[in-house]
Parts: sequence; C-alpha cells; structure tokens
Amino acid sequence: MTSAVSSHHPSAPAADFGDVRGEFRALLSSCGIYDLSSRAKVEVTGSDRVRWLNGMVTNNVRDLASGHGVYAFLLNPQGHILGDLYAYNRGDTLLLDIDQSQLEKTLAHFGHYIIMDDVEVAHVSDKVAAIGIGGPRTPDILKAAGLEVSELAPLQFADTVWREIALTVVRGDNEKLPTFELWLNPSALASVWDALVKAGAQPVGNSALELLRIALGIPRYGQDIRERDLPQETEQVRALNFSKGCYIGQEIVERIRSRGSVHRTFAGFRVQGGLPAAGTKIQAEGKDAGEITSVVSLPLSSGEFPFALGYIRREAAVPGKQLAADGTKIVVTSLPFAEAFKH
Repeated sequence: MTSAVSSHHPSAPAADFGDVRGEFRALLSSCGIYDLSSRAKVEVTGSDRVRWLNGMVTNNVRDLASGHGVYAFLLNPQGHILGDLYAYNRGDTLLLDIDQSQLEKTLAHFGHYIIMDDVEVAHVSDKVAAIGIGGPRTPDILKAAGLEVSELAPLQFADTVWREIALTVVRGDNEKLPTFELWLNPSALASVWDALVKAGAQPVGNSALELLRIALGIPRYGQDIRERDLPQETEQVRALNFSKGCYIGQEIVERIRSRGSVHRTFAGFRVQGGLPAAGTKIQAEGKDAGEITSVVSLPLSSGEFPFALGYIRREAAVPGKQLAADGTKIVVTSLPFAEAFKH
C-alpha cells in the first residue's frame, strides 16, 4: 500500500499499512492512529439503568461520576468470566464499549436479566464510531490538530465541537502510554482521521496494536481470558470493586478475596529460542505449571524479543524464574514488558 493511500481512513480495520515494525515504533515513541470499528457501542437507558448495570458487572457503576468510565467483567453465577467491557456515564445514559466478538453473547446475557426493570439496551455502533490515537506524542498531535485534552484523567471524557464536528474525547486507562479515543458520527470519520494524519499521527494497523497489547501485558478476552478463568487469576484488579454490593458472581469473587489468593496468575515470559504456540503447557521442575496464551516477537530498536503471556502457578510466578514450554526456555518477566518502553 503506498503512503499516499495509507493516510486515508480504511473502510475496515487494516492488518497493517505496509510497515508493522514502523507502526509499532510509532506507538512506542511517537503517535499512531488506528481504526476502532472492532469495538461495538451499546447504549443503556431507562430509570433503572444504573442500579441494573451495577448488579451485572464487577466494577462500581453506582458511584460512577458523569463524564467518567470504568473497566469491568461480566460473570456467570459461578464467578467465571463471560466477557469484559468499559462502561461510561454520559449523564442520562450509560454507554458501553464492547469488543464486537462479544457483542451477541453480551446482549443475550443482558436480555436474560432485564425482567421488571425500566432498562433498554440498544446497539448504537451505526451512530457512534471511534478512532484510537496513542503514543508519547499523542497530546502534542491532538493539540496541533486543534484538540486540547491535557486535563482528562484516565477513562474521563469530554464532549467538544471541532471544525463543526461533534466529538467525544476519551482518555485511555493505560499508565505506560497516553492513548485517547475519539467518538464521533461515522460520517465524520474520514475527515477527522485525515486531519490527525496531517498533524503527524501515523496510521497503524491491527498487527502493530497486537504487538503493543502483548508488550503492555493486557489480556484479551477469548484468547488470554476464557470462561474457565476466575477474575483474580487474570491480575486485572482494575475490573473489580469489593465494596459496591451484590452483582452476579460476586460471592465467588468475595470468597477468593477472603481466602487470600488463587492458585494461578497471569504473567509475562521472555522466550529464549523459538516461539512456542499459544496453548503450549509450561513446565516447572518437570511438572505442568501453566500454559501460554499469547506469543509474539517484539521488533524493538535493540533487536527482536520473543515474548509470551500466559498463566502460571502462583508459587512459580517469580520474576527471573526459569521455566520451560515445549522444550524452549522461558523466563518469568514483570508486566508491562519494560524493555519495550525504554527510550
């Protein structure tokens, strides 16, 4: 794909724009812009919406201030994870941000639990599109394009009008890299995309975003988080609130908390050799002690770094500990993968 073409917003999420390494580098050291049509938007309305959603998810929606969001899990009554989402309080509505792959299952789950509640759930992706933009220079690029975002806290958003286009600017929740989402009418996607590219943002495809996800140690539902996993095993404490009261699956989450731990934990691994496949068992002292869930070779300026995510028995999850995966030596590493964020 030529650079003249690649600056335009793709009609569907692109795997890459011809240079995965360069795109990944832009996210780490400059500013990348990316399509977010793989995320669905769902609106929750009705007078019972806050109470109802608070009883459905693991985080605190009841006390969520207007203009702010939270990350949360959906659980079944046995405490297993059915999905994950972001919930944002837009004042008279709640807006949910859900991966498209989970949309059907999530809407069916919601429908099962709306009984006598004044709640309506509507899929609104045809009205609300999203562009992502991230990397150390992102605030400068947004400013150069005429968007001032410096005061937003993680998962806080602000409505604005830019060149007569209504936009919602949402700050991401990653501490390592500044990221933002722009929510807007689909008809305005191309013009906003082109303006940000003109201001210096580099178009980035899904392949580079996947490299970044793994370097940051963020588990993906359906790959690193499965229905058989328990919330505390995933290390995503940001999804849990222990003082919000009852919700589906809460008894199990509380029981794990009061007992003090789970047997397995999510971790990162430096791979010393060829990349093991996702699903490969991890051995400690010759015994099965976990499994690999995501693998990647990170193209860093200092060289290629084979890296993996997965689950390991808690007693083996010591940074620096050497383990094996299908005969390949792997070393437990803290997340995020620090080597990727050295400048």
